[in-house]
Amino acid sequence: MPTPGSIFGAIVFGAIGMGAFVHGKRTRQAKPMIIGVALMFYPYFVSDATLVFLIGAVLCYLLYLFRE
Repeated sequence: MPTPGSIFGAIVFGAIGMGAFVHGKRTRQAKPMIIGVALMFYPYFVSDATLVFLIGAVLCYLLYLFRE
């Protein structure tokens, strides 16, 4: 059962993922598109708020790390 914290995290990281996906599509880069899709969809499979924020932070770090 999702908690308010996990729902908030899903909204925040989903918005970041949407932005990364759109940026990757405009610049024709695969890495931001893949990480963006992962950011948008992983909260559907994780219900613990701590894990939502931890995985989201790692994916955002990877997005920052693989920027070109």
